[in-house]
Amino acid sequence: MTLAFTLHYLDLLGTVVFAITGLLAARRKQLDLFGAIVIAMVTAIGGGTLRDLIIDVPVFWTQQVIYIYIVVISALFLFFFARFKRLPIRMLLFFDALGLAVFTVIGTQKAMALGFADPIAIMTGIMTGVVGGIIRDVLVGEVPLVFRKEIYATASFTGASIFLLMEHTGFTIEVAVIVSITITLFMRVWAILFNIELPVFISYKAPEQSYAKKTQQQKLEKANNTNNKNKAK
Repeated sequence: MTLAFTLHYLDLLGTVVFAITGLLAARRKQLDLFGAIVIAMVTAIGGGTLRDLIIDVPVFWTQQVIYIYIVVISALFLFFFARFKRLPIRMLLFFDALGLAVFTVIGTQKAMALGFADPIAIMTGIMTGVVGGIIRDVLVGEVPLVFRKEIYATASFTGASIFLLMEHTGFTIEVAVIVSITITLFMRVWAILFNIELPVFISYKAPEQSYAKKTQQQKLEKANNTNNKNKAK
């Protein structure tokens, strides 16, 4: 029961943090108050909504309206607070990492408890953690964070996988939850602190293309050297 209450309050904290990140994105695009609340809402509850629709259970915020209140109150408070004081963006990144870790474990555990296969449970965990941010970035016209070089969805995948592995190997759910949240959080914070990134996709360059480019560059350098000599004379 203590773990359930702890997860619930961490879930609420993650909702607040994700709502704030949505509002920050809305501020960058200079949206009005209504637009800011919409972006905050989809960021905070978008992942959990998609998860519940896919696994065919009542959407969580229709059963617990407190999530709607929390998002609206957080958005209203920050909308006006940000006008007078600079927000600690780096601190919010760490809270966002905590929200990602908690949402991942909650989504994974929910699917597992309903008897879904492990790959489905992992996918629902990742969806819960990252889909809200994807919707946010798409709506404000940016490349979603999970599609960039950031270690974000990777941390979510790792945490969900470890949670299921520990469950299957006989660990108690309390231990599995704590370890999974800790590892997901550690991976994300580690990436933030040391700017750790995934390799980007680069198209293959054929050897003949590279040779042609090198030859062209050498010709340009030779021509520049010749011009410089003529000017010197």
